[in-house]
Amino acid sequence: MEKKDNSGVLFKNDKKESANQPDYKGNITVDGQEYWLSAWIKEGKSGKFMGLAVNPKDAQPPASNPRKAVIDESDLPF
Repeated sequence: MEKKDNSGVLFKNDKKESANQPDYKGNITVDGQEYWLSAWIKEGKSGKFMGLAVNPKDAQPPASNPRKAVIDESDLPF
């Protein structure tokens, strides 16, 4: 898929596990710079709307569900 300047895409976040995670995730290119794009569906006085967040793509993507490693130390030889 060709990336066009000043355009982007959003995809439904099927792995959403909490209200803090975006309903939609994707990317956008503005003036040749790439960004992560996140959207949340919200309810307001006038009805539903999307709240957006943009983060530079050279930064790490927003963590959708950071998990800590669990190590079973019972079988370590020392």
